[in-house]
Amino acid sequence: MKRGDTLHLNLETFAFEGKSIAKVDGMVVFVRGGVPGDEVRVQLTKVKKQFAEGEIAEVINASPLREKPRCKYFGICGGCKWQQVNYQAQLDFKRQHVVDVLERIGGLSGVKVNPTLGSDETYFYRNKMEFSFGDRWLTREEMENRKPGNGDRKPSDRFALGLHIPERFDKVLDIDECWLQSERSHQIVNEVRSFCRSRALSVYSTFTHSGYLRNLVIRESKRTAEVMVNLVTSEDRPENMKELRDRLLAQFPFITTIVNNITTRKSQVAIGEFEKVYHGNGYIREKLGDRIYRISAGSFFQTNTLQAERLYDAATRMGHFHPTDTVCDLYSGTGTIALHIADHVERVVCIESVEASVKDARANAALNNVVNCEFVHGDVKDLLLAGEGRISGFPPPDVVIVDPPRSGVHPKVIDCVVRFRPRQIVYISCNPSTQARDLKPLCEQGYLLDEVQPVDMFPHTFHIENVVSLSRNE
Repeated sequence: MKRGDTLHLNLETFAFEGKSIAKVDGMVVFVRGGVPGDEVRVQLTKVKKQFAEGEIAEVINASPLREKPRCKYFGICGGCKWQQVNYQAQLDFKRQHVVDVLERIGGLSGVKVNPTLGSDETYFYRNKMEFSFGDRWLTREEMENRKPGNGDRKPSDRFALGLHIPERFDKVLDIDECWLQSERSHQIVNEVRSFCRSRALSVYSTFTHSGYLRNLVIRESKRTAEVMVNLVTSEDRPENMKELRDRLLAQFPFITTIVNNITTRKSQVAIGEFEKVYHGNGYIREKLGDRIYRISAGSFFQTNTLQAERLYDAATRMGHFHPTDTVCDLYSGTGTIALHIADHVERVVCIESVEASVKDARANAALNNVVNCEFVHGDVKDLLLAGEGRISGFPPPDVVIVDPPRSGVHPKVIDCVVRFRPRQIVYISCNPSTQARDLKPLCEQGYLLDEVQPVDMFPHTFHIENVVSLSRNE
């Protein structure tokens, strides 16, 4: 086989990252956009010694699991990978992925994994979207329809506001609709694009590090209907922002706050070095369970409100809390888990390394009149090692909750958790592979795996959140 070859394949199963698998003479072929059960013609785009990759040239016979994608940009945009896959099949595969990594990476075979908790809303489920300004990606049809000799596009033709093309940080797909957040969200996107183009505002370039417009971030509460519009720019231009504010409020009076985050950093993170508020109070409020949370432009908050509630309900149930418990919440973020469980326990001690998140957590605790949660700012590993087997100044925890970043938990933190000897450990992860890696030493050092619960936070993507509970083997 070589690059460019066309093969007739029957796709057998899913692979992670949204691809499907076929086998040819023992060689594994990963097919982007395929669905198990498809009979397809595939053109190879990469051939290595042990595997190949390809894209579908023709679907000869469609799988019964295949559905018609709803979005007209599907297949070009990087936002969704699985709109062509039946939703129940998505949930089944995500569960199977958890089973596979627990066995392959964690060495935990025969583990009972619950069915994936699916989302009632599979479209318009996100409460936050980050859109990028950039150089516009031309579709194949646009390239074919360009007039001969018109190789240099006008500046207005290069302007785009939308989502990045996969694996292309320098190209943006100009979109006028998106099925991830809400209809009024993409109406705001279209109005901001129209305003910026009419004023010939420049787009920030990652090559020259010049230009004004960087990102448009829209936050939308699913429970209070509050909306934040955050324009991220490289400069402070009050005259542009005031004009944009007046235009947006005239068109969309439901917008509750408008902010401008300004950053001179070269990185593409949509967070400013400083912020100016042009309308409202600079934050929105969201409700999870019985709690109200204040969310500012730079706050971390789970992007699927309704599924976050299910995730935290599962963690609460799997924690088997007692009213007298002291709970340690590691990597606690803005305190959403701590506040969610606060009524079930005596005390929650939270550790978080991001100072802004700790500040938000304390504000959220005060907003909800919660007095039994204490928030400690610092690196989890450093604070636990300094405590020599306990959290300095606090009693040993009865239950430990761990919700780390995708990279997982540092081995020394795992050793500290084991030395705490908590009755129960609840491990929440957005990356089941690193979670499985971390579960292995916990199970080798005296803990039993009680329950595994996948939760689908991101329909039509291959991502899966997973909650695991472990109990001490007395």
